[in-house]
Amino acid sequence: MKFCSSVMLFCSLILLGCNSNEPVSESEKAYKLVNPFIGTGGHGHTYPGATLPFGMVQLSPDTRLEGWDGCSAYHYSDSVIYGFSHTHLSGTGIPDYGDILLMPTQGKVLFNNGADGKAGYASSFKKESEKASPGYYEVHLNKSNIDVRLTSTLRVGIHEYTFNDQDLFPIILDLEHRDQLLESSIEVINNHEIVGSRVSKAWAQEQHVYFIIQFSKDFISSAYNGNKTKGAFTFDINDGDKLLVKVGISATSIEGARKNLESEAQGWKFEDYLKQAKTTWMKALSKIEIEDANEDNKSIFYTALYHSMIAPNTFSDVDGKYRGMDQKIHLSGDGPVYTVFSLWDTFRATHPLYTIIEQEKTNEFIRTFLKQYQDGGILPIWELAGNYTGCMIGYHAIPVIADAYIKGIRDYDADLALEAMAHSATQDQLGLSAYKSKGYIASGDEAESVSKTLEYAYDDWCIAEMANEMKNEAIFYEFIDRAQYYKNIFNPTVGFMQSKMNGGWSKNFEPAEVNFNFTEANSFQYSLFAPQDIQGLINLYGGKEAFEKQLDLLFTTNAELSGRSQSDITGLIGQYAHGNEPSHHMAYLYDYIGKAYKTQERVSQILSEQYHNAPDGLSGNEDCGQMSSWYVLSAMGIYSVTPGLNYYAIGSPHFEKATMHLENGNDFTVKANKVSSKAIYIQSAKLNGKEFDRSYLLHEEIMKGGELVFEMGEIPNKEWAIADSPISWIGDEHAITINPYISASSQTFTDTLLVSITSIEEESETYFRVNEGDFEKYSTPIIIDEACEIKAYAIKNGIKSFEITASFKKIKSGRTIKLNSEYSNQYAAAGDIALIDYLEGNEDFRTGYWQGYYNVDFEAIVDLGKIEKVNRISIGALQDVNSWIWFPKKVMISISDNGKAFKEVASIENDFSQEEYGAFTKDFGTNLSKTTTARYVKINAENIGPCPEWHPGSGNPTWLFFDEITVE
Repeated sequence: MKFCSSVMLFCSLILLGCNSNEPVSESEKAYKLVNPFIGTGGHGHTYPGATLPFGMVQLSPDTRLEGWDGCSAYHYSDSVIYGFSHTHLSGTGIPDYGDILLMPTQGKVLFNNGADGKAGYASSFKKESEKASPGYYEVHLNKSNIDVRLTSTLRVGIHEYTFNDQDLFPIILDLEHRDQLLESSIEVINNHEIVGSRVSKAWAQEQHVYFIIQFSKDFISSAYNGNKTKGAFTFDINDGDKLLVKVGISATSIEGARKNLESEAQGWKFEDYLKQAKTTWMKALSKIEIEDANEDNKSIFYTALYHSMIAPNTFSDVDGKYRGMDQKIHLSGDGPVYTVFSLWDTFRATHPLYTIIEQEKTNEFIRTFLKQYQDGGILPIWELAGNYTGCMIGYHAIPVIADAYIKGIRDYDADLALEAMAHSATQDQLGLSAYKSKGYIASGDEAESVSKTLEYAYDDWCIAEMANEMKNEAIFYEFIDRAQYYKNIFNPTVGFMQSKMNGGWSKNFEPAEVNFNFTEANSFQYSLFAPQDIQGLINLYGGKEAFEKQLDLLFTTNAELSGRSQSDITGLIGQYAHGNEPSHHMAYLYDYIGKAYKTQERVSQILSEQYHNAPDGLSGNEDCGQMSSWYVLSAMGIYSVTPGLNYYAIGSPHFEKATMHLENGNDFTVKANKVSSKAIYIQSAKLNGKEFDRSYLLHEEIMKGGELVFEMGEIPNKEWAIADSPISWIGDEHAITINPYISASSQTFTDTLLVSITSIEEESETYFRVNEGDFEKYSTPIIIDEACEIKAYAIKNGIKSFEITASFKKIKSGRTIKLNSEYSNQYAAAGDIALIDYLEGNEDFRTGYWQGYYNVDFEAIVDLGKIEKVNRISIGALQDVNSWIWFPKKVMISISDNGKAFKEVASIENDFSQEEYGAFTKDFGTNLSKTTTARYVKINAENIGPCPEWHPGSGNPTWLFFDEITVE
């Protein structure tokens, strides 16, 4: 889809508010180049409506009520508007917000929204009537013949409705809109003012919004639906009349909403508010000034800069009151409080960008984190409207704090910050107990075990860096060790990060497979994540040449994604996935091995191929500014590979000139002479007139102001910066000893089993013990003939690794399981023989429980050692299951006495009605005892697909289903 030319015409001729003969300022040029429709199509999940930088209000049209591509409540492909709500999320992968919906209508009052096909208040609209620019949105509603214009202040939404008929026009207020309504109120103060509240549950479990609505005209009547969750306020209108509506909101109280409105929106002229919004955005966008002949690229850049500034959102009222993580009302004495911290995404580029152009906001964000720690007991991971959402992994408020501190941004309580950082990292939840006790998270310990191990290690390094800067040796030494735990899940044999089970590597490893060991990614997309110790990672690969080959493979492999479906993995170049965050730093890793020209090549490719001036111009979710911030930094020729270090890696500047106007009054300019779509390679460079031959730029060099000039060319200069690469290295003086790993053909055996122990580091010595025996030095594989537990550790330079543990179970001979499903091994919690779980049951295959086959109290309901009547079978995940689950549409259970002629005894059809957990259940009412006594049991599945919704809870993985199980 291409961006409608009428929108650009509108932006350039009307919103500028200037005569075409008058000179246009650079800030006005930037303003008119913003295209708010970028990201509203495809899977960008942005919205086009009116908001101010980091504003509380996001006043925008709602065209979609649900669904993944309706996360922002708007999609460019839609043609029906349900109304205009005052809160929206920008580019998230989970829906929420859409609070306090207003919709102007004509004639009869209709409380139904029309989504069910019946008469309702929704209206069609034509795309050519839609116009948008920063702080402004306009559309014509076909059904009621009303022209709608929207703008906002920081905390107040401003509507203007122009009526083109003479009639009665009800304004619908719908508090049931989109998510689950827990509590609400609507109160008429007089015939031009309404107040009320909305408490709802969706992604945020308890979201409070209080509001005050004021009209410029008196309404003549009001009406409500049965439970007063919807209201209609009717106006007697003449053709050409205008109605101005002001909506103040607050998370604390109606009084807070009133104060916000009275402070920010006393007047009744729409144009005044629009002018204020435009002026505010011009100032914000002027922080970076771009000069280039390519107008499309400049539009992409300024839209990206715009998107980087619409979250986080102001959460405190004008009087400083805010709702804390404890759901109590607090008073901030040191500036605004914010919400919507998508930290798994934004720690990478958005917050580092803020350390350059939004330093005061960075201090305010960190002070917010510390309030959230004090009010709620822990730093946020993904915070929304004063709620811990339980979404995503790591504790990435920590790198935001550390990056700011290292760069000298310190207007907050640093001691409290370090306390909060260490506190977050010393919990036992989300796999941390295993991580702390053995130096990694195993597949059976926690879902997304590889990703969590890697991201915890990076966050721990950030704690160590800040502790070191603050001279806190105890915290430094504890966390500099933990920062290296990533080494414990690197398998040098395959050259990838790999999950572990039972002290060794998980079997059937495929690096392109998307499974529950990774967060929205696969091993290709996580194996190069150790930003805190890139040199250490290079060493694990065997040096720069081997590391270069791995990087080349990432971008050039023909391997295709396999495993479970993952809509976030988009924008693929080989297995590099720009549509999701884990890959975002990887093109810059060539800088660290003296191959800066390859970084320039890949960064230029991504800038050109993954971003477009169109509604579907983003390759993935915008993710609250991260996708756009990557572009902003990279287009200027720099990127924050390691937030927490005081430099930026050099890429390929995309524009002829980019000037950063800094808050300290200095300017820093990046020039790229002769740059073009082909001239993407740096030939030479000068910083403030002196030769610049390194592939990194210090943060302090930017903040001092100056000029960095690149000479660009079409042929790579392979020698540029070859001798001065960026350094990210923990160093040998702090090196840990990497855990050994234990290998065996199976966790169960019938006679004897050969067990080997392998050290990753050749210089280390390995010791082991069987059961409670003494530790002895390992030299040759161990043969065991009884059930046992083996422990092992490695020592190098006097430093001991963690003790790792593997347990093995001896079973009676002649009992094996064949699993033919491509999904079975991936999800079987106990390995290849998980269905009949010898590990938790008796050694006799006739006893023991089906793995994960439990009732809601986690008591086994099918014992294979008994003949029992089974009237109820559930396939799928229970509430307390922590795993990514695939589900079939139908499951058939058959039995046979001879292994040849199978008789179907039961089947289950899944209508996906139990979407929350993806499970489905059927009560049979027939005796299925033969299922437990027959010699051969077969379970088939049809129409395999992902669960409609996944539930990352806590507990043990579940079994899913198996294509065929034969007991021989």
